[in-house]
Amino acid sequence: MWSIEWRQGWRVLLAVLLAAFLQSTLASTASAAEPVRFDWFEYTGHDGAFEQPLPPDHYRNPILAGFHPDPAVIRAGDRFYLVNSTFTYFPGIPVFESTDLVHWKHIGSVIDRPSQLDFDGLGVSRGVFAPTITYHEGVFYVLNTAVDNGGNYIVTAKNPAGPWSDPVWLPTVGGIDTSLFFDDDGKVYLLNNDAPEGEPLYDGHRAIWLREFDLKKLQPVGKAEVVINGGVDLSKKPIWIEGPHIYKREGWYYLVCAEGGTGPQHSQVVLRSRDVWGPYKPYEHNPILTQRDLTADRANPITNAGHADLVEGLDGRWWAVFLASRTYGGVHYNTGRETFLLPVEWKDGWPVILENGLAIPQVAPAPSFMQGEAKQAPLSGNFTWRDEFDKPQLDRAWLYVRVPKTHWADLASEPGTLTIHPLAEGLDTLRNPSFIGRRQQHMAFEASTSLQVPRERNVAAGLAAFQGEKYWYFLGVRQTADGPELFLEKSSDRTRAIVATARIDTAALKLKISGNYGAYSFGYDADGKGWRWLVQNDDGTILSTDVAGGFVGATLGPYARIEASE
Repeated sequence: MWSIEWRQGWRVLLAVLLAAFLQSTLASTASAAEPVRFDWFEYTGHDGAFEQPLPPDHYRNPILAGFHPDPAVIRAGDRFYLVNSTFTYFPGIPVFESTDLVHWKHIGSVIDRPSQLDFDGLGVSRGVFAPTITYHEGVFYVLNTAVDNGGNYIVTAKNPAGPWSDPVWLPTVGGIDTSLFFDDDGKVYLLNNDAPEGEPLYDGHRAIWLREFDLKKLQPVGKAEVVINGGVDLSKKPIWIEGPHIYKREGWYYLVCAEGGTGPQHSQVVLRSRDVWGPYKPYEHNPILTQRDLTADRANPITNAGHADLVEGLDGRWWAVFLASRTYGGVHYNTGRETFLLPVEWKDGWPVILENGLAIPQVAPAPSFMQGEAKQAPLSGNFTWRDEFDKPQLDRAWLYVRVPKTHWADLASEPGTLTIHPLAEGLDTLRNPSFIGRRQQHMAFEASTSLQVPRERNVAAGLAAFQGEKYWYFLGVRQTADGPELFLEKSSDRTRAIVATARIDTAALKLKISGNYGAYSFGYDADGKGWRWLVQNDDGTILSTDVAGGFVGATLGPYARIEASE
């Protein structure tokens, strides 16, 4: 049998050769196509739940609205740093900085170079899962799992804004959800989720493993031991114990994990021990966070709560960041899993994030050290965000689907516009389409843009609402023998069709996608006299996670492609 190291090296070599081939092929194809120019992009969110007044010294939940799952946080001096999962989006693993846990600034990304990872061939919900961030003696560490494209790895940086190192692979560590714990005796430990010893007893039976870690070699050392088998009570067949973190307080080691899967049964549990190796005793009032016991008909429901990370604030009080989802219609959420914040209360030596039976508040008292105004836009609350494409580089809000092999998004050739050199890739590709998206952060929103209508018949361009390679909308325009044609293309599972068309006569066009929970409408302005609807109130639940599956939320943005020859 081939060694793990040999297989990883061969996989990397194949990825490099494939990338070189695709770069050559796509570059020659894109250079033959007419570029498309977008003048601006605007996004406005207006959720009813965000309209409630924000009293002084309060903040809104979620603190990071829209597709910001699996948060992990660390304090370094008087600053806090937070990272999220991005799966196959690029740049991957955003790094946010804050002085008060409420107001966050996106300062960089861990995976920001094509040489670090490649996501070609992967579905949009594979790739980088559940990063964790730690800080020790001037160095930041991010551990992560590249699912289906390498496994577990560690990267380092002196500056959290980057640059981050290339991945150092951890070939002896299986499973997912790796994290580091620095003990006060100088020893370092690595935790991860993996299969239990022997055969799993049931579907979803997992274990949390612990081993020492050599910080100089950036590799685990010694024997790995199981510290949690199955969950807090194996007799109840708990599923998907994961996201482990160890914290030390007053001589106790606290092992905090997610349990119950990432859906409505999601929860957070805690165990503790006087020894880092255990045995760990569970808290008798677990879970310390969940929403699974609340009534489904409550107002503005928040579900799926779990995957928490704890941090001590500047005033000595502890706080938790965690993921949860705002739903509509009982089960739908197009905005993905978002990042929330709540204080941690220590009760009889145990950390509690939220008492059982209580709903996550959307407005809550802020940390005592919160600075500045309570307004949190553009990461939470209602706001309007506009990009005039007048900066040297794309705004950090924009994401590519997988790693671009060519520089097809261009801000320099005509300053003040986004020029897309279209690729021959549909939104259903498992490579990189010429689409940039920003997160849908509201249930009620409008996204609009202005573009020049393509003059050649082999190019289509417009706005896309994208949830995954099988679930998306494309509101586009293209030339036909009879002149410009506006169209709406819809993909749901394996069915793709043009659902509406309209003839227009213009060289410049405005397009708009409007969402109202599960109803999506698609409009245009071809003559400067105002918006007209091409399609209204289409079934936008195809962009919800419960329909499309996976772990991401919807993104919206400009897209152009080379059409197949007639």
